[in-house]
Amino acid sequence: MKTSIVLTGVGGQGVITATNILGKAAVNADVKVYASEVHGMAQRGGSVYCTVRMGDVSSPLIASGTANVIVSTEPIEALRYIQYANKKTKVITDTNPVVPFTVNVGGETYPSLDEVYDAISSHAELITLDALQIAKDAGARITKNIVLLGGLAETGLLPFDSDILLDTIFANVPSKFKSVNDTAFKGGMKAVKKK
Repeated sequence: MKTSIVLTGVGGQGVITATNILGKAAVNADVKVYASEVHGMAQRGGSVYCTVRMGDVSSPLIASGTANVIVSTEPIEALRYIQYANKKTKVITDTNPVVPFTVNVGGETYPSLDEVYDAISSHAELITLDALQIAKDAGARITKNIVLLGGLAETGLLPFDSDILLDTIFANVPSKFKSVNDTAFKGGMKAVKKK
């Protein structure tokens, strides 16, 4: 069995942290794993994407059209990497745009969310959730990436139990933030379960 995951978003939204947690969770579950990170302009709010492959795999590279899931902290970033999707791919994205500075200075336009969602849905199975609001409700907007990991766990696509992923999250955050991360993770699971 192989599981191929693309994680993407805007720099500063925890994409790389989520990737590292997924990799560690796979190791904790005794599942073979490879991961890669492409930082790009991460520190300047630019596009960031990472790949995680688990199971019977020999590299972190994902061929076009072969991802099982794309997890995105920003809608247009999910669309940016849609070449990795096929009709069975699940695309889980936060519904809150991060408008690039080029739009703010008048050089470009950010498409409507309906346009973005329609484009994604023509290639894959779209799952949207307000991860930012769920994170805020949990007590810390910085846990948006954890909300999305909870959503990923709920899909059943991971080759290990969601408890292993949650325990790995707990092992990688300060103990005083465990409750907030627990609430964020379970909030993501609940949001996807309703879909």
